Amino acid sequence: MDAQSYSTALADLRTVRDQIKKTRAVLAKQEADRDKLIVQLASYTKAKAERIAPAAGLGVADVVALAPALAPDSLAVNDAPQPLAVEPPAAQAAPEAAPPPLQQAAAAPAMTTAAARPAPPSAPAEPAAPQAPAAPQTPRNLPSIPAGASGDAWLAPTPGLASTRPNFTQQTRSTVFLDTTTGVLVHRNQTHHLDLAARSAADILTAVFHTVPDGVERIYITAGDPWHEGADRYPYLRDAVAAWLNAPTPGWRTDTGRGRDRMAGHFVHARNPVGRYQRENSEQHVEIRSVGEWFDIAGDDPHIVRDAFVLLWQALRRHWNDAVLMGSPSQTGRDLWTRTIPQRGQHADGFPVLSEELRGLLHATAGQGRNELITPPRVPDMLPQLVEYDRTFAYAKHTWKSPVGTPRRVTAHTFASWPEKEQIRALYGCGHWHVRVTVPDTWNHVGLLPAPAPGDRAWHYPATPGTTFTTWAGGPEIHTALTNPLTPWKIEILDGILWEDGKPLEDWAKKLKDAWTNLSAQAHFQGNPEQARAAHLASRAVRSILLYGIGSFAQRPRMVTGTTPRTAERDVPPDAEIIGFDGQLITWQKPTGFARDPNAHPEWAAAIWSAARAALLTQRHRDDNTYAGALHTPPGTVIAFRTDALYLTQPQNWPHHHQPGDYLLKGRLTGPLPAPTTEEELLTLRDTGRTALTTTAGQEA
Repeated sequence: MDAQSYSTALADLRTVRDQIKKTRAVLAKQEADRDKLIVQLASYTKAKAERIAPAAGLGVADVVALAPALAPDSLAVNDAPQPLAVEPPAAQAAPEAAPPPLQQAAAAPAMTTAAARPAPPSAPAEPAAPQAPAAPQTPRNLPSIPAGASGDAWLAPTPGLASTRPNFTQQTRSTVFLDTTTGVLVHRNQTHHLDLAARSAADILTAVFHTVPDGVERIYITAGDPWHEGADRYPYLRDAVAAWLNAPTPGWRTDTGRGRDRMAGHFVHARNPVGRYQRENSEQHVEIRSVGEWFDIAGDDPHIVRDAFVLLWQALRRHWNDAVLMGSPSQTGRDLWTRTIPQRGQHADGFPVLSEELRGLLHATAGQGRNELITPPRVPDMLPQLVEYDRTFAYAKHTWKSPVGTPRRVTAHTFASWPEKEQIRALYGCGHWHVRVTVPDTWNHVGLLPAPAPGDRAWHYPATPGTTFTTWAGGPEIHTALTNPLTPWKIEILDGILWEDGKPLEDWAKKLKDAWTNLSAQAHFQGNPEQARAAHLASRAVRSILLYGIGSFAQRPRMVTGTTPRTAERDVPPDAEIIGFDGQLITWQKPTGFARDPNAHPEWAAAIWSAARAALLTQRHRDDNTYAGALHTPPGTVIAFRTDALYLTQPQNWPHHHQPGDYLLKGRLTGPLPAPTTEEELLTLRDTGRTALTTTAGQEA
């Protein structure tokens, strides 16, 4: 292209730009006319959102957002709530390939290191009661790697897609902090009192920009949850949030993204939604977000919240001179990680992204935290007490080793051909294994390995002696099952994926751990109560950056939502999940594959989650020459697992040195008290136990 052609093309581009502006103006008017017609139709006594939605080219939720009176009556308030957007449901798993015959599966070696571990306290004389029989349900099948060359092709990385160090600095966003209950707005060092009228998004935007006319790009809501206004008019809390986000905002429209920021549109979440808006005919963009994404607050005023963000930024800048706080901890975590990618050496060219097939396999077979409630008769009907232990900053403990490079496949035949020493090294390394598991006949403690349960992405932990099941599990859990201090489990290797051991997260995690340690120390030693509280909140924000940063590596498939008439139920796509229905329509969603995300590394998240689940069972404290975890308690005393927490009927003398992974006594409730049989009952007891422990500690002080 020469100079004349360049000038001509620029002129053509300006012409197209002007045409787009005119088209958008026409479209905006047509959309406004459509919304008015929907509101008019809603005044008809027999109007139904299900009839209006297809005529308007909108979803039912969009129509209900414009006309709340059209919410379907058939959706009972007591119905189970829809899954939250923060954890989109997985695709329906493909049928599991038939496992090889028993003689083709390779038995994992029984590792002798188990003898070096101390056994737990002696078991009660009376044997543990068997698991209560469950209603016959068919567990879902987990996918497997196809045999032969087609399966081997899964191991090749996605061409042209790798995580690389950025050559730009993120743009800072001018931020204000707003308490929508009191109307207090904090902008920099200034405090304002706003009249928020009905607390709609439009009211908030109007009040904020009337007070701070220029430059505000992010509004953090510190209290009030305005998106829950009128929630009693909706069957689900998520629907109320969607209606609040999509309500008319005169002078503003839903943002469509800008520059390097690909985040566009509203994010509907029952507790921590994100509203993204752009001023009409302007390049002014603003987000309305919940500060609950970063940490839980209990009546803290906006000044303290702002101070917490200032302390957080200062702590991060000590390690990253280009650190910028982005809208969410997960965004911030991933951005900071990319700035630790080596500029020289083995990984200077970046970290390749796995194939879409392998990412899908990990998404379907690598669960996150262990959440299990153990009920009578496996535990007593009446508990002597309920003691809560929570692993401090747990995931930070497990970032020292992660899988890197192109993985290799380890078939049952290959594994069986290795000498025992190599088998042990492989199972201790960075791998993800397809296994057949048998619970020992003499087993009387909690389950060790996750197994697919009925329901999408549901897991349970079989513990009944003699039970055999097929599953996928990470190396840390397989190693724990073989070396546990009670009885080694029988593990047969059916297939596996093995990576090289690497440290792609170590530098990132070390810096975050240092920031967390410094802020925690400030919170402890700061004489000013408000500054101490701000430092504590900032330390919790660092935890969220690491926790949600790791979660963001676990890329999830994109989902599309559709409806099918109930009279044509057979037309629902076979790989779709039904998420709702009424008298006429079935609403479903289905995966559409993975986006080309250069920072998608589900193998890292899976390895950390597996290590964290294993540490709930047994964890060595080298300096104290002791162990902690569920397997170091008497049988029948573990009540529940909740991600990083254990709930027991007896206190334990486990060391706690304020280091990542240490078990912290978080709550203690003296009984006798009925054993919880639902999650709600457990959480009620948990909260009561935390209050009781705090009260006791205060009295002793």
